Amino acid sequence: MQKNKESNMKLWYRRPAKQWVEALPIGNGRFGGMVFGNVSEERIQLNEDSIWYGGSKDAVNPDGLKYLPEIRKMLFDGQLEKAAYLARMAMYSTPKYYNPYQPLCDIKMYFTGLEGEPEDYIRELDLDSGVVGIRYRMNNVQYSREIFSSYPDQVMVIQMKCDAPGTLNFCVNLNRRPYEGESRVPSADCVVMNGECGKDGVEFSCALKAIAKDGRVKTIGDTIFVEDASEVTLLLAANSTFREKKPQEACMNQINSAAAKCLAELKQRHMEDYRSLFHRIQLTLSESDDGFNFPTDERLERVKNGGEDAGLMEMFFHYGRYLMIASSRPGCLPANLQGIWNESFTPPWESKYTININTQMNYWPAEVCGLAECHEPLFDFVDRLRTDGRKTAKKLYGCRGFVAHHNANIWAETRPEGLPLTAVMWPMGGAWLSLHLWEHYAFTLDKDFLAKKAYPILKEAAEFFVDYLVEAPDGRFVTGPSISPENSFYLPNGSKGAICMGPSMDTQILNELFTACIKSSEILEIDVEFRDKLAVIMERLPKPQIGKYGQILEWYEEYEEVDPGHRHISHLFALHPGSQITPEGTPELAAAAYKTLQRRLENGGGHTGWSCAWIINMFARLGNGESAYAYVLNLLRKSTYPNLFDAHPPFQIDGNFGAAAGIIEMLLQSHAGKIHLLPALPKAWAKGKVCGLRARGGFQVDMNWEAGELTEVVIVSIQGGPCKICSKIPLKVLCGNEEVLMNIKNENSFEFDTQSGKRYRLIMKA
Repeated sequence: MQKNKESNMKLWYRRPAKQWVEALPIGNGRFGGMVFGNVSEERIQLNEDSIWYGGSKDAVNPDGLKYLPEIRKMLFDGQLEKAAYLARMAMYSTPKYYNPYQPLCDIKMYFTGLEGEPEDYIRELDLDSGVVGIRYRMNNVQYSREIFSSYPDQVMVIQMKCDAPGTLNFCVNLNRRPYEGESRVPSADCVVMNGECGKDGVEFSCALKAIAKDGRVKTIGDTIFVEDASEVTLLLAANSTFREKKPQEACMNQINSAAAKCLAELKQRHMEDYRSLFHRIQLTLSESDDGFNFPTDERLERVKNGGEDAGLMEMFFHYGRYLMIASSRPGCLPANLQGIWNESFTPPWESKYTININTQMNYWPAEVCGLAECHEPLFDFVDRLRTDGRKTAKKLYGCRGFVAHHNANIWAETRPEGLPLTAVMWPMGGAWLSLHLWEHYAFTLDKDFLAKKAYPILKEAAEFFVDYLVEAPDGRFVTGPSISPENSFYLPNGSKGAICMGPSMDTQILNELFTACIKSSEILEIDVEFRDKLAVIMERLPKPQIGKYGQILEWYEEYEEVDPGHRHISHLFALHPGSQITPEGTPELAAAAYKTLQRRLENGGGHTGWSCAWIINMFARLGNGESAYAYVLNLLRKSTYPNLFDAHPPFQIDGNFGAAAGIIEMLLQSHAGKIHLLPALPKAWAKGKVCGLRARGGFQVDMNWEAGELTEVVIVSIQGGPCKICSKIPLKVLCGNEEVLMNIKNENSFEFDTQSGKRYRLIMKA
C-alpha cells in the first residue's frame, strides 16, 4: 500500500475476512452485501431492506384504555409496583413482540485451481468510489475482483478478472440455509432463488446472471458454471412483494437492463451517483502520514493498545458517511439497528427500528453532512407511522393525533412492544422522530417542505400530547405512564421501579416538539389557536431540575438509580440532541449536565458503542473538546470491530453514525440560533480543514485552522438572511473584496446580513 494521504479513504487488509464483522459492506440503500474476500470459496452475504419475517398485526391491548386511569392514579399515589403489574397486563401489546429483519441469502463462489496461499493479497473498501476490491496472485496469475451495489441501476455487480487467458474457473449459486425456497433456471446464464417470510410475510426473489468476455457459461442444476474465462461479470438483483407485485419479473427487468450496458458504464454510473453525495464533504484532521502504511485492522489495533491516529479518525468519519449513503437512499426503508447488514435469522433485538434513540442517532449526521436525500427514508417512515399511530392513540389512550412507542418495524407499527418494564411503556418515539423533519427545515429553510410534510406531522404528534398530558398534584402537566429509557430506580422500600409519571426526557422532548410546532405555525401564518394552546401547556411543563448530587434529575421525583452508570443518558436530551440546555444560555443547567455525565462515567457509563457516541456529542455541546476527543478514542478502542463497524456489542450501526455526527459537533454547532466555529476543538486536531458542512439557517461552512485557531472561514448563504457567528477569535467578514458591516454583540459574537448564493470570507482581524 502506497504511503499517501488518500489512504485515509480506504479500509484495507492483507487477508480475507474470517468473521462477518471483518467483511466489508456494500449497499445501494436497499440492496446490500458483506464481502469476505476468500480466494477459493468466496461468500457474499446479501440483504434487501424489506426482508422481514411475518406481516402486520392489530395487537393493541383492548383493555388498555379501560385501566389507564387506574394505573395513573396508582402512580400518583406512589403505588408504582402495583401500577407496573397492572400496566404489563392491560397495556402491553397482544402478542408482545415484532418479528425480525432477516437475511436475503448468500452468494457462494467455488473456484478451481486456487488452492493454497495467495501472494500480495489485498482486500479493500474504497470510500471514494464505493467499490470493494480484492487482488492477489496465485500460480503466477494476477486475479482481481470489484464489487459494488448500484443505486441508479438497482443491481449488485461483481467483476472478476485474471491476466492469463482461460484461468478463471468457478461455479456460483444462491442459498438461504436453513430457509431455502425454490430455485429456477430461466436461461443458461441465469439462476433465480425465490422464497417467503412466513405467514402474511413478504415473498421475494433474488436473480443472478453471469456475463463472460470469453470462455464458457452454462447452468448445471441451480448453479452457474464458468470455465476457461479471463473476465466475468455477475449481476444480482433482489426484490420483494413489499414493493413489487411480481418480484422475479422485477429482478429480471433490472438484470436485463443492466446487462444491456457495458461494465465500464455500470461502474461509471454507480460512481457518479455515489460521489455526487460523498464528495460534498472534505475533512482533514492530521497532516501526519503515521499509520498510512498499515492495514486498517493493524491501525485499529495500535489505537486499542494505547496509540492515537487522527488519520484513522478521519477514516472513521468518512466511513460513517459511506454507511449512510449505502443504507439509506430515497425510495428505501430507513436504516435499522444494523443499517441493512444482517446475517442472522434471529438478529439481536430483531434488528428493528428502536426509536428511543437508536434510529434517531442513525440520522444525526444527515443534515450537517449535506446528505439530506439520505434523510428522506426516515421522513417517509414517520409519515407511514401516523396510520397505525392514530389507531394506537385512540384505542390505547383515547387521544387524537398519533403515537409511537420504543420500537417499530417494516409495517410502521406503533404499539407498546416487548416485555421489559424499563423499555415498553414509553409513548415518545413518534414525537422524537417528528423532530427530524423540523431539523431538515432548520437546515434548508424549505418552506414548501415545512408546509406540506413537516408541519402536518409535527402538529399531529403534538395533538396527541394535548389530549394525553395529565395534571399532577402540583399543577404541572406530565406524561404517564412512562419510563426513562431504559433505566430503573429504587423505591423507598428497596424494590425496583421503572414505570412512573413525568420522567424528565418526556418533557424535554415535548419542549422541543411544542417549540417546533409554534415556530412552524408562525412561519406558515396558520393555526394561531393551536399555537396559543401549546404555549399555555408549555408554561406548565416541568423544567429540568437539579438533584442532590448536582445532577439533572432523571425522574419527576429524585430517586436513586439502580444503575448510576447506565448506557442511556435520557435526561440529557435537553443538551443533545435538544437545545434547551446550553453553556451560554443556561450555565447552571449546563454545569449540572456536566456533573450528570461525570456521575454516569464514574460508574461505568459509555460502555456500548452508541452510548459512547452520544457522550461525544454531549461533551461537544458543553464545549469540552478534550473529553469529546477522549470518547472518540474510547469508541475506537473498546467498541469497534476490524471492519470499523460499531461493536455495541454485538454490531449496531448507530455508533458509527453517532460518532460521525459527534466529530462534526466538535467542529461546528448551530443549534442555539448561532453558528459556533470550532466550539470543542481538541489539542490533537490543532491543524485541519473541513469543507461542505451545513449549518442551521441555510448555510454551508468551510473552515481552515492552525495551532488550534481559525485562519479562514467561508460561508455560503443558501436562502439569505442574518448570519450569527460565535468565534473564540476576532474575525472580519469579506464579500468579494469589500468588508461587510457587522453587528458586534460581544468580543466572541457578531451578526451580519447575507444574500442568497453569496460567498462570505471570515478572516482574522489584523
